[in-house]
Amino acid sequence: MSTATNVEATAVNTIGWLSASDTTIVVPVYQRQYRWDIGGCEQLLGDIRAVAAADAGETHFLGSILSTASTSHDDDAHLVLIDGQQRITTLMLLVAALHHTLRGHDPATAAELERVLVRTDDATRTKLRPHRAWADVFESVVLGDRSPADDERESRFDDNYAFFRSQIRPDEAAHIWRGLQRLEHVSITLGAEANAQQIFESLNSTGEPLRDHELIHNYVLMGLSHAEQSEIEEQFWLPIERNTGQQIGSFWRHYLVMLTGREVTVTGERGVYDAFRHEFPRLDVETLRERATQWREFSEIYRLLLEPAAAPDAEVGRQFGYLNTFGRGMYPLVMRLYRDHRHGALGVDELIGALEHLQSLLLRRKIVGISTDRLVARLCRAMDDGRDALVRAIARITPSDERVRVGLKYGDLPHAPYVLGRLSGVDEVEGLDVEHVFPLAPSDDWSGDGARRWADYTDDEQNSHRALAQTLGNLALLEEDLADRALDSSFAAKRALYARSRVVPTRELAETPAWGTAAIAARTEHLTDLFVRVWERPAVVSIDDDNLTPVLDAKRRRGWPRGWQREFDYVEYRGEHWEVKDVRYLFNRIFKRLWADSRQSVVDFSARRGGPVYPAMAWNGQWDELAEGQYLYMGWDSKYMLTAVQGVLDEAGWASEVFVKYSYIGDAMR
Repeated sequence: MSTATNVEATAVNTIGWLSASDTTIVVPVYQRQYRWDIGGCEQLLGDIRAVAAADAGETHFLGSILSTASTSHDDDAHLVLIDGQQRITTLMLLVAALHHTLRGHDPATAAELERVLVRTDDATRTKLRPHRAWADVFESVVLGDRSPADDERESRFDDNYAFFRSQIRPDEAAHIWRGLQRLEHVSITLGAEANAQQIFESLNSTGEPLRDHELIHNYVLMGLSHAEQSEIEEQFWLPIERNTGQQIGSFWRHYLVMLTGREVTVTGERGVYDAFRHEFPRLDVETLRERATQWREFSEIYRLLLEPAAAPDAEVGRQFGYLNTFGRGMYPLVMRLYRDHRHGALGVDELIGALEHLQSLLLRRKIVGISTDRLVARLCRAMDDGRDALVRAIARITPSDERVRVGLKYGDLPHAPYVLGRLSGVDEVEGLDVEHVFPLAPSDDWSGDGARRWADYTDDEQNSHRALAQTLGNLALLEEDLADRALDSSFAAKRALYARSRVVPTRELAETPAWGTAAIAARTEHLTDLFVRVWERPAVVSIDDDNLTPVLDAKRRRGWPRGWQREFDYVEYRGEHWEVKDVRYLFNRIFKRLWADSRQSVVDFSARRGGPVYPAMAWNGQWDELAEGQYLYMGWDSKYMLTAVQGVLDEAGWASEVFVKYSYIGDAMR
């Protein structure tokens, strides 16, 4: 067998690899800046904690680290990093935070950690040497040599180090160290003749990254025997794939939203896979069989949502079809409702009633111009408290009849075929077109009363007609062949065509003598009376909640995106109105308020999460004093601060009573 001459790859223990070398690992000048954020640090620390708690012999694989020997005569570096800078730098910051935590508590372990960080022949030099432009900043953080003048300095090194310090308690340090010692990677070392750029591109630019559902598949099966893998694959995974088809990724996301009652992030993150791992951290084969049975059942329900005609009950299938008008956003809740129905916990009338309420919620919000995003998680949480709680939750966020009447009178009608079909009692709108009684582009000869031509209307008259052209009162369903003939006709000619329609509200138009803004307004009023009966609002509460978002459903944003200082219009805290505009201020105010009102919840949350409240200002950064000997660390990014707010409110049992109102900037932020 021939061997490679310019590439050497070896599986190594990461900490052992870092500890063994007495020379500097250099990040070359051409490398990008260090850019890992708090989210990446949180993921790394979570992986280390997980492997530390695993059985003896288990390890965590970091991937590959690509390096080459230095050819410089004025640099005594042994290795130049080509790929792996971000991971190694973050790992060094974590080791530094652990080292500084243990210096006064466990000198022996601190000495082992120091061998990872600094050269044995020169304790003033770190083993990792970043790009020269940032090397001094990195070394001051790792060596603990920051000066008071550095307090206002902004760098990812400072932020991520401070995050790790905030998370590592002295009594947890040994656990973290055990996890660190279980990290492994493949060390790829290039020879002098190797093409470093080509190898770097091969590692980073070829092949498709695994999608969330593929990661879940691997996670579920990995570690099982071949026979067990075959059993799970045949009995559970393949049926799930057949049921969900190309929508398997969406199925897992919707399932996890249903299960957790929390939004699951998708864009730019492995959000679905990470949420799955969090919910199912250990899956022995017996537990896996039990869970997989549930997954398969929910995938069967998901198939019915995707293919409503396959539903055993025709009326339920019709309701699924109606709900699909609005997309798949409510699937998590409907999966839960239908499973309860399947198991006899929810009657068919109750199921249909819930599906009608969801349609009313989505349609009414669309009509009045309120977002329908990020609603389903809060409804899944309400479902946990029973059917009545779900109805109340839906009613709270369903716009009132009064707002809907205004929206229908002046606004364009959304989902017109669906709305007109249900108002007309037509189950199947195929073969029917949406007819604009007053046309969108009338010819000069068009007439609404048979007396005046469109060209003779005043500008104000024309504008008022155009403003109402796509409102409810000006729309009707009409058979395609009749609609083709009505396209450019004046109202008098259209009346004869309407009289031939099988759609009752359209046929009634033939009895109207003339068509103009007054006729449109009268028909809108008539159809609106029918509309609010078809799409009823649950009558259990009178609140119309100004599009408030429960704090548990607030959007977690990485870093500090542009506009963060004006993300909110206000915050509603247990009935109080707070002029709070950004996450940072909300974080500070919530923790201060809970320290006064529910101190034990803050203590318990902080102890379990490793912050943000500490008995001393143990490192540089921004702090706020809660009480004597109790300090709130303010160094986190936006996402982590909001996560902490959500967590501590959940701990106190008050999360359901706190809402945020997004500003127009907050709605537009990405």
